[in-house]
Amino acid sequence: MRWTSALAIYVLFWAFSVFLVLPFGVRTTPEAGGELVPGQAESAPDEFRSGRTALRVTVVATVLFVLFQLNYYYGWITPQSVDLFDRGNMVTR
Repeated sequence: MRWTSALAIYVLFWAFSVFLVLPFGVRTTPEAGGELVPGQAESAPDEFRSGRTALRVTVVATVLFVLFQLNYYYGWITPQSVDLFDRGNMVTR
């Protein structure tokens, strides 16, 4: 695999990892002991730390990308191994 392809795949893993990481570690204002501002949703985070979130996303994306690369190299899971409908044995006309 070329390095440009690997970089593009890593960026995709990073973007998808954002949605995996965002819900964890969030405290709402009432949970943090603060008071809500008029018009503020009760579920809104009290303090958003973008640096910490970016670090967590990078760690998750890197782990997933390394697993992807290892699978690419060693072929642990192939399209044939996840053929749920047994299409590999279909007779073509």
